[in-house]
Amino acid sequence: MPLDKQAKKEIMKDIIRKLHQGLSVEQAKERFEKEVGTITSTEIADIEQSLINEGLSPEEIKKFCNVHALLFQSALEQSVSAEAFPSHPVYLFRLENREIEKLAGSIKEAVEQRQKYEFPDLKQRLKELLLQLKGVEVHYERKEQLLFPFLEKQGFFGPSKVMWGKDNEVRDLLKKASSDIEAVADRQELETCIRETLNPLIEEVLGMVFKEENILFPTALEKLSATDWVEILWESDEIGYVFIEKPRETEALVKELKTALLEEPVFQDGAVSLPTGRLRLTELMQVLNTLPVDFTFVDAEDTVGYFTDGAARIFHRTRSVIGRKVQNCHPPQSLDVVEKIVASFKEGKRDSFDFWINHRGKFVYIRYFAVRDKEKRYLGALEVTQDVSDIKKLEGEKRLIDERG
Repeated sequence: MPLDKQAKKEIMKDIIRKLHQGLSVEQAKERFEKEVGTITSTEIADIEQSLINEGLSPEEIKKFCNVHALLFQSALEQSVSAEAFPSHPVYLFRLENREIEKLAGSIKEAVEQRQKYEFPDLKQRLKELLLQLKGVEVHYERKEQLLFPFLEKQGFFGPSKVMWGKDNEVRDLLKKASSDIEAVADRQELETCIRETLNPLIEEVLGMVFKEENILFPTALEKLSATDWVEILWESDEIGYVFIEKPRETEALVKELKTALLEEPVFQDGAVSLPTGRLRLTELMQVLNTLPVDFTFVDAEDTVGYFTDGAARIFHRTRSVIGRKVQNCHPPQSLDVVEKIVASFKEGKRDSFDFWINHRGKFVYIRYFAVRDKEKRYLGALEVTQDVSDIKKLEGEKRLIDERG
């Protein structure tokens, strides 16, 4: 009698736990084939999510997810869903994966046939291929910033907790491989680089392709609605594609979507709803005042309409300025500059101007931006002022929190 979904799930969870406790892959596969037989990609994803819910750390699942994928490979390959439509985000992800496989294969081939190359030629070939492979980061970012959030809305957090960590491991390996190849001086050093960096990189890159194709994409296709996929397709342009040219029908569809789905801001129930989120009025005011810049908005009739009132303010502003013509807010010596900026914005000749000055011991960066609607109609001008004295001093990187305050 075939196992029901729950029974299969419990057996699989127990196998995974035993793997974490030291069970060999061979023993796990033997038990899997004997007690389970076949399993869908969605069931695998559900199991890992259940383990997270029951307290197994994402780090532990991440550590073993390559083993899990290997364990379930034969069953997964029998249950892969059909190709999606050409304009579907998953179809485009899969097109990119085919190119990722080709690049990984080219690196693998160069490594396997390295004796046929002169050392300088081999080094150059590997450098060029790794530079191309760096494009995989765009593929990962689109997955992380679009697929993961929609899965989380369905209560499914496994991919963002586990797969994102694996993506970062690939990023780190790719960065190290590029650095190591650049530094190698002879074949002996190259052999070390191949063994310690290049081979693990190719293994992880191809492993991620397998996990996406056989676990992530089928699960997402099952759990996400048509509306979700429309929004993912629409927002994919923001991040972009890599290794492929977006199909013409997709380009036309995105243009139609942007026209049909254009959202207008709405005020309702004490909050402002915008295309990118919702803020209560008190939150909106404090968010604007918390920005590390101060800004002033002048409307299309050259009337001062708003300014922030936070700690970052550099030049004095009083509320009496609201409703005043911008031309009257500057001394006569500056009037010509103000007029030129506003006229240039209104005529569509420029979209921004910037200046920097020393003011009372601060190095102040002042920028002016034309504010336009979706049809490029002029709505007004935004003055943004910032003390960049400390920013100018920044060097290197800071990746950790300073516990001293």
